Amino acid sequence: MSTDEAHGLEPWLRDILRCPVCRGELVDATSPDGRPELQCASSCDAEGVRRGYPITDGIPVLLADEARLIRG
Repeated sequence: MSTDEAHGLEPWLRDILRCPVCRGELVDATSPDGRPELQCASSCDAEGVRRGYPITDGIPVLLADEARLIRG
């Protein structure tokens, strides 16, 4: 099973999604609690700070207020 299949996202949709804060590329990842998420591949707001967006029932929640801040 590919990562896209595990996250439940269609490949065409996955290719066009971008971070709503910095417009950076989103990469497949897993949150600390084991849930799938999309993480911004570049810094948002400050150097070394990225955002992780949850995927709920196969739908990415691309809201800055709902994103997890990732430092480092």
